[in-house]
Amino acid sequence: MSWSKHHRGESRSRRGYHHGNLREALIEAALALIADKGPAGFTFAEAARAAGVSPAAPYRHFADRDALMADVARRGFERLEAALTAAWDEGRPNPMTAFHHIGRAYLAFAHDQPAYYAAMFETGLPPDHDPQLAQAGDMAFSAMRTACEAITAGMPAARRPPAMMMSLHIWALAHGIASLFARGDEARRPLPMPPEDLLEAGVLIYLEGLGLRHDGDAAENR
Repeated sequence: MSWSKHHRGESRSRRGYHHGNLREALIEAALALIADKGPAGFTFAEAARAAGVSPAAPYRHFADRDALMADVARRGFERLEAALTAAWDEGRPNPMTAFHHIGRAYLAFAHDQPAYYAAMFETGLPPDHDPQLAQAGDMAFSAMRTACEAITAGMPAARRPPAMMMSLHIWALAHGIASLFARGDEARRPLPMPPEDLLEAGVLIYLEGLGLRHDGDAAENR
């Protein structure tokens, strides 16, 4: 698998360390190595070398390589949560439009932040490996759940889908399209249409199956 390169990462890391910010230097080094080699393609010692420090220096902040990767993944989820929350914009201009904005924001994150995306989903770390990582992941997911709750609020209670189930369905759809067709590295597969259009069509079909009108402000009473 090939990965996009961020050639300036190492120089930024070295400058950060010389200013006394070892943790940030190691994060930048890890991101650059993920971009070059993938999330499993380097060792803790290589991260230290890329940051311009001794092999023992990272242990001042991280117990091991997994702890470093968990911190990178946590930061990625925090960025994703901020992007999804901004895209939702409290349901403006209307819930359905804002809902599609969230989907596009998810695809944009996978494209624009491939190293973070890989750290979040491709390291093999369990989601509960670290409490802060788990919390950041939950917060990112809650942004999607909030949107699902809003667009189904007008449905009759007897036909309203569980928000958790709906959120998982939409997340799986967005994540699958992002991972296959919208990522920002060379692992992206070709697609004869914009991935945003593919996601929007899939979401519309899903919502129509629930009985939601395409304007998104209420559900049809069938």
